[in-house]
Amino acid sequence: MKKMKLIIALLTGLALVGVASNALAADAKETTITGNMVCGKCTLHETKECQNVVQVEKDGKKVNYYLTENKVSKAAHEPICGGDSEKVTVTGTVTEKEGKEMMTPTKIEVVKKA
Repeated sequence: MKKMKLIIALLTGLALVGVASNALAADAKETTITGNMVCGKCTLHETKECQNVVQVEKDGKKVNYYLTENKVSKAAHEPICGGDSEKVTVTGTVTEKEGKEMMTPTKIEVVKKA
């Protein structure tokens, strides 16, 4: 009888973990933003290391999205390092960390000038 209760408890726990992970996956929805990408160190003087930051106009205010370092963000950094900016469209997942908008990019495209 004790084994049966243990098995039921384990199955219930696994079911709850499955529900929780599905809820977290739904929260990690990809978002696309368009704005000026600058270097957080060279241009904004806000980060200790070079980091891509996309500045977006939202509700009349400038919002900074700090891109987490991965292959996608590293590949797009060189043109903006040193003080230049580039208009880009970035797709990725957004989270908030220490009051800052953090984005893990999956795709960065330069917006062609008309």
